[in-house]
Amino acid sequence: MFIASNADSLTERQTQLLNFLRDHQRQHGVMPSTREIQRHFGFASQTAAMSHLRALEKKGVIQRHAGKARAVVFPGDLNRGEMMDIPVFGQIPAGMAAADIQQDTVGNISVDLNTLGLTRNARTFALKVRGESMIDAHICDGDSVILEVREPRPRDIVAALIDGETTLKRYVVNNGSPYLKAENPAFPDLIPVRELVVQGVMVALIRHG
Repeated sequence: MFIASNADSLTERQTQLLNFLRDHQRQHGVMPSTREIQRHFGFASQTAAMSHLRALEKKGVIQRHAGKARAVVFPGDLNRGEMMDIPVFGQIPAGMAAADIQQDTVGNISVDLNTLGLTRNARTFALKVRGESMIDAHICDGDSVILEVREPRPRDIVAALIDGETTLKRYVVNNGSPYLKAENPAFPDLIPVRELVVQGVMVALIRHG
């Protein structure tokens, strides 16, 4: 996990990298991989991307924790933010569509609204992921996802009801027709026959221990 803290004397490129980490986390709910960092900045290799991350770590701007990759909290935001408890509604398949989300509340997750870019009035809920169809988006079996009830944008990761069954997938629009895309080549895309209703848009991912 990368944790950002306050630090001075960053170079322009280091500031750009820190902003990219923040923006990617807020847009996708997960930290970018070193390959994604390499591609975004045009670095010659993933090793170069790691070198830049180590420079940020040396300056105390980020901390890296083994086993916590792609789950990020920015303490500077947390210190200024407002906390809210989000209900956890059972599990959602990240595999083939299942009959429905398990709707029993199984607990709460306390989150910072500023970090997630949410307001107190946002309609949010959390689900535990089951399955491997979103593994290439760094969403693994056993993770928890936080979702906001709102209209999706193309490429958002969503919890959706497709022809009466619920699943977690990427929302894609092709020639005006929406469908759900898996992030694992072993799983097929899901094209609605009758209906596709988005139940929530993913805004954050939490990886447990």
